Amino acid sequence: MFDAARTPPFGKLVAIALLAGIGAALASPRLLPWPAMALLLAAATLGWWRLRRARALAAFAFGFALASLHAAHALALQLPPDWERRDVAVSGRIVDLPTHETRRTQFRFRVDDDAAQPAPLRGRLLRLAWYDDDPRSRAALKAGQRWRLQARVRAPRGLRNPGGPDAEKYALAQRLGANGYLRDPAAQARVLAPPAGLDAWREAMCERIATAVTTPGSRFVRALALGDTRGLDDADWEVLRANGLTHLIAISGFHVGLVAGFFALCARGLWWLWPGLGRRVPAVAAAAVAAMLGGLLYAAAAGFALPTVRTWLMIAVVAGLRLARRGGHGVDALALAAIAVVLADPLAVLGAGFWLSFLGVAWLLWCLPAMGEGGWRERLGGFVSAQGVASLGLLPVCAALFGQASLAGPLANLVAVPWWSLLVVPLALVGTGLETLHAGAGEFAWRWAAACFEPGWPGFQALAGSRLALWWLPEPRWFALPLALLGAFWLLLPRGTPGKALAVLLWLPLLWPDRRLPAPGEAELVVIDVGQGLSVLVRTANHSLLFDAGPAVRDGFDAGERAVVPALHALGVRRLDAAVASHGDQDHAGGLPAVLRAFPAPLRFAPPDVEGAALHGLRLRTCEAGREWRWDGVRLRFLHPPAHFPYLRNESSCVLRIDTEHGSALLTGDIGEVVERDLVRRAALSPADSLRADVVLIAHHGSAESSDPAFVRATGARYALASSGHGNRFGHPRADVLERWRRAGAAVADTAADGALRIRLGAPAHGRQSGAGPVLESRRQAHPRLWDAARRAPGLSYRPD
Repeated sequence: MFDAARTPPFGKLVAIALLAGIGAALASPRLLPWPAMALLLAAATLGWWRLRRARALAAFAFGFALASLHAAHALALQLPPDWERRDVAVSGRIVDLPTHETRRTQFRFRVDDDAAQPAPLRGRLLRLAWYDDDPRSRAALKAGQRWRLQARVRAPRGLRNPGGPDAEKYALAQRLGANGYLRDPAAQARVLAPPAGLDAWREAMCERIATAVTTPGSRFVRALALGDTRGLDDADWEVLRANGLTHLIAISGFHVGLVAGFFALCARGLWWLWPGLGRRVPAVAAAAVAAMLGGLLYAAAAGFALPTVRTWLMIAVVAGLRLARRGGHGVDALALAAIAVVLADPLAVLGAGFWLSFLGVAWLLWCLPAMGEGGWRERLGGFVSAQGVASLGLLPVCAALFGQASLAGPLANLVAVPWWSLLVVPLALVGTGLETLHAGAGEFAWRWAAACFEPGWPGFQALAGSRLALWWLPEPRWFALPLALLGAFWLLLPRGTPGKALAVLLWLPLLWPDRRLPAPGEAELVVIDVGQGLSVLVRTANHSLLFDAGPAVRDGFDAGERAVVPALHALGVRRLDAAVASHGDQDHAGGLPAVLRAFPAPLRFAPPDVEGAALHGLRLRTCEAGREWRWDGVRLRFLHPPAHFPYLRNESSCVLRIDTEHGSALLTGDIGEVVERDLVRRAALSPADSLRADVVLIAHHGSAESSDPAFVRATGARYALASSGHGNRFGHPRADVLERWRRAGAAVADTAADGALRIRLGAPAHGRQSGAGPVLESRRQAHPRLWDAARRAPGLSYRPD
């Protein structure tokens, strides 16, 4: 029987309650006032220590208050709205390793904490970029240097899409104060001090590895030894993701454990060689201290990356128990380590690595308590079982966090875990240690590490290209993960447990979620948040069309790869039946090549004689006015450009009309007032070219040269949607343009303020009155977050009545 009166202050129940409290605070869309949270923290601390029967409840309240205060502090560190897009002169130090790309170098910069710096940036961490086509000037940036820079800064801001990365959450967890780029670096940037400190040592060591190892495996040796993944390209990461190996290639907790174990083994060896040492310090204590010291040194070599810090805290907890001569079950040590990690940084729970680390160890402790016992056959069987337990137990978490599952993962890990972690990694670490003691002494070990790694990489590449590679999963509902974890728990119960076949059913909401497809005669539009550009997904019951694919910058951000493709996967799109490039400008067609690599649409439309680098080499059909087709009871018809219309960039944009049994939509591209007036004229002559529509995409992102009053009246739109980037230099969408649509009776929404916009042209939902029309759902409204950057500054935002 469980006795609440005997609940230990740092036991399993308290750890679970503490994590639940932190999770509840970070899942809340808003923060409570910090004075109230400070009082709650003080009361919860007292209750945690004194109220034995309510200790779990006190731990929950403590976690809620602590996470709220940390989140409030992290948000307070971010640049205030009135400092947006200012040019500032700052002095500080480059922290971590600069990332050099073809046209830019990105680096993190810690501003000096003194009165000479701008008040909102003193002591803050910035993420800056130096743009220059000539990489030689940017090569002067080195980790550990002090610089004086002129930068244009803005508060952290990201795109909000289904399946896309949450840059605003990352900024909160990392305590980023601002993002920015250097202004006239050739004249304004000045080095104040040469490289120094731990980061400078790491970069110098990475350069030595690159010089000593000239084979392709050099980039992986740098990643495994020092956490330097700058040499890995997109193709490498695709192979790693497809095989479920990303947790091994970068610095992971397992590597810290290897180093700690090696130091502990060395200490044991010394005490065995000189038994007299045991009379002064017990061998167990010496091994514990050595393990803590070794893990700390390696965490420092990795730049104190979060996975290494977490693992070192776990090692320190176990070592502390050994030093205190207090035994304990592995689960108790894990609970204490989790408490230590979240007390040090409650925002660590925002990272996927936290949950993968602790849940992975928890599954193994529960399912494989005697894995290390018996002979070599039993140990081998235990290792294989451990891979099975880890793969099955962590599959729900990986699917929920990343929207994908690697069917090749268990097989790839079965080979890579012992091979890389027990052979390649030790050699890489030995080389680093020897090189630290004497220049040139570690080169042979680095070369051996690369030689051991390289033969197996082609096999992993072949496995990544097979049918066992990534399985993309649609975004599930909130209850899917708890049900799948329960199913995994059920499946991993001892043999003979009844109903295991039924446990598989609990996985269905996660692995086969409802894709919310339209019914026949219905259509759905999703305006994807791509920044200053456009991309719209149109879905019917069995077909999908993509209208534009967002911007792409040469050797820089590609919205097709970073926003559109993840959104299509998260929305459950399995194929594209058609793709439309409204015209050739980069903010509309730039991301199309990346999209077509992932979804090779058989039908591709563009204006006649279209010009644009992104469209070269593509077999395109013309989106000539009058061309139409039907999908699942939905008519799609091009209204512009007419036959023999010359290519005039924006004015030649494809205009697509979508007619369903329950409403219509109009996608306008970048047409201007002249074309809009011509469409009004043609609509008056031909009913087939009618402009009446429930949903209209505001032309040219809401510029002053579009949304002619006659066109706005002719559409009679209920919803007018704009696609723009926050703080764009064009001032899109213009306030007077939006007001024009509002006066005409339309509800207005903008991706810059609301994230992705989702609207269905379908039958009234249950409980709604007939004829109520489509309902708009914005990403920021449907998935509110306390770190939502759109709340920090006034701006257009759709809100339901």
